This record gives sequence, C-alpha cells and structure tokens, in this order.
Amino acid sequence: MAQSTSLGALHVAIIMDGNGRWAQARGRPRSVGHVAGARTVRAIVEEARRLGVGTLTLYAFSGDNWQRPGGEVAALMQLFRRYLAAETARCLSAGIRLSIVGRRDRLSPALRRAMESAEEVTRGGAAMHLRVAVDYSARDAMVRAAERLRAAEGPLTRDAFAAALHDGDAAVRDVDLLIRTGGEQRLSDFLLWECAYAELWFTPRLWPDFGAAELARAIADFQGRERRFGALPAAAQA
Repeated sequence: MAQSTSLGALHVAIIMDGNGRWAQARGRPRSVGHVAGARTVRAIVEEARRLGVGTLTLYAFSGDNWQRPGGEVAALMQLFRRYLAAETARCLSAGIRLSIVGRRDRLSPALRRAMESAEEVTRGGAAMHLRVAVDYSARDAMVRAAERLRAAEGPLTRDAFAAALHDGDAAVRDVDLLIRTGGEQRLSDFLLWECAYAELWFTPRLWPDFGAAELARAIADFQGRERRFGALPAAAQA
C-alpha cells in the first residue's frame, strides 16, 4: 500500500545549484551569486519551517568543489562563516536545530569553531532540523560508516549502517523529497543512501531565484505523488 508522509516528518533535501550562472548572466563575479544564494537560503529555511517541514538538508559545498578556483573557494568559506555568525541566533529564536554534515579536517580552525558553536547553541531546537552539507561526499560518508562498523565488529544491517552514517543520530530519516535547482538532473554525490526512495523534483530556476512559492509548489507536487516503496499501487491492491 502507498505510504504518505506528514509534513512534520518530511525530510526535504536541496541541491542549491546556479549561483555562479546567475551572477555571470548579470555580468557580475560568481561571488555575487553566492551572496545572493545565501539570502535565498534564509528565505527557504523560513518558508520550510512555516510549512512544517521536519528536516531540511542543504548542499552547500561538495567534496569535489575544492577543484574550483582558489578565490571562489575562499569567498565561499568566508560567506559560510558569516552565515553561521548571522543565522545562529535566528535559528535559536525560531527553534531550529542546526547541524553541519561532511568532513571538517580540511576547513579552517575558525570555521570549525563557528560550526561547533552553532551546533551547540541550537542543539535543543525542536521546530525543525536544518542540516547544511559542507565538504560533503555521500560516497566518502558511506566509506567512513563502513569503517566505523568494521571497527565495532557488530552485525552489518541497514539500521546499523544508517546509524554509523549519521554518527548515531537516530533522528535523521531518509530523504522524502529531493529538489535540485539550476536545470541539472543528477544527484552529484549527495545523500545517495538516504535518497534510495526519494521523490525527485528538478527546476531550471537558478538558486538565487528560487523562492518560497517554488518550495511550496515542489512540496505540493510531492504530496500528490503515490509512494509505493516497491509495493503495488493502491488501486491495484483494491
């Protein structure tokens, strides 16, 4: 039988693509697009919370993004640090728990401290769980989870693997709806395990132009889909 997901339990993941192209189309440096994209993040987080989304995971910087020009990478890291400084208090007042997923050893000590502080300050947030993926690779995350299980010498089960993948955070559920902006239609090494049965929603709209109405439209489309998880459609069973 098809399964439905209440908004309070809904896990929405977004690949925020198109900042650089947005800026270049306006004759501006790519860094301007990243600043505009950060403003969109604020608006989408607020709208997701207003809609009652339970978990929102945003793909901010992939493990492969280190291949970009050094100036652009440095600007992104500075922007992320400023975002944490500006948004931690906002998340706290809104009851949003903020977590950072991905590697941290390649980030600056100052950025790591900012991440740890934001996580600690907002740990008690119950209105929504906001997860931001920085220096993230799903393949690397799965390898690390396998290494943890091998060291623990416990039984290899799906639940054990998921627990290892999320550092024991049982509150992280599989992705229900994956949104990608910018016109591309691929996962780009993002949440591969968690997206096994995710509904996919692609839009040509570049991330800085993605607004609250578009998020609401994607969620409404998701709610109209029949999720069967390998079972027969409800009509066929009847």
